[in-house]
Amino acid sequence: MGSRKRITVALVGLVVLVLAGWLIRDSGTTAPPPTSTSTSADSVAGMPVRPLSELPPEAAATWRLIEAGGPFPHPRHDGKTFDNREKLLPQQRSGYYREYTVPTPGSPDRGPRRLVAGAEKDLFYTQDHYVSFVAVDPTR
Repeated sequence: MGSRKRITVALVGLVVLVLAGWLIRDSGTTAPPPTSTSTSADSVAGMPVRPLSELPPEAAATWRLIEAGGPFPHPRHDGKTFDNREKLLPQQRSGYYREYTVPTPGSPDRGPRRLVAGAEKDLFYTQDHYVSFVAVDPTR
């Protein structure tokens, strides 16, 4: 097989792999996310629920600030609208979610941890800057 033919076959194979990956990725996102946050002891909107007491202590301190209405350590960012661009939280109207910094000890900046609070007291935590979330039960 000639050099040009091998390169052509390799490029065609690469295109097929990219298209297959794209189709597989999109096939998992065709169903709309749930619109309600039905609560149970183990999951909210299909995600695990963790007691606030099991999260880092800084999360509980941030929750107390949210409940008190502040003041927040990062006023330019805390309390701002979280747009749910990742679509990992239940779909809600624009402006429903607000994000708050959970301090990360040793981090030179805000760090990756956040609490995201919904207008109806639903609460979510991310330790990896919106890559994944868990629902939070602030009463436990």
